Amino acid sequence: MAQAKKVAMWILVIFVIYTIITSPVRAAELVQSGFVGISDAAKAVGAFMTGLVR
Repeated sequence: MAQAKKVAMWILVIFVIYTIITSPVRAAELVQSGFVGISDAAKAVGAFMTGLVR
């Protein structure tokens, strides 16, 4: 099972590197949208906590 995890991780790493090399603009867009999603989630948690306090 541990060997399968290593193989899957290497396949994922190779795919990410291939994607960045072949389409850097698209890769940058994906990273940016990921950070926007994380930021929105953090804002939502903050708004929820503020609502609980009030």
